[in-house]
Amino acid sequence: MNVENTKAQMRKGVLEFCILSILNGKEAYPSDILEELKEAKLIVVEGTLYPLLTRLKNSGLLSYRWVESKSGPPRKYYTLTEIGRGFLKELESTWKELSVAVTKTTK
Repeated sequence: MNVENTKAQMRKGVLEFCILSILNGKEAYPSDILEELKEAKLIVVEGTLYPLLTRLKNSGLLSYRWVESKSGPPRKYYTLTEIGRGFLKELESTWKELSVAVTKTTK
């Protein structure tokens, strides 16, 4: 068994949660989201992020607005919707429960 594959799957499992958390209370451009994920050691490429942002938007969890750029085309800035904030609260609760359970089994 390859430990790198398992680690990658674990990261993918929390990626939605992390993106919604980054957008909690603020809007962000995708490159800003990528930078925050990178700083958290969750290396994600654009080819992974953009489809995920689209899926979250189509699910009603995110919205975006176009902002004119001084250098180049307009940019999409993403933010949580009301539904997204509620969904994030549920994920936070689940994450806490899961974290406690994992901690108990690893002692």
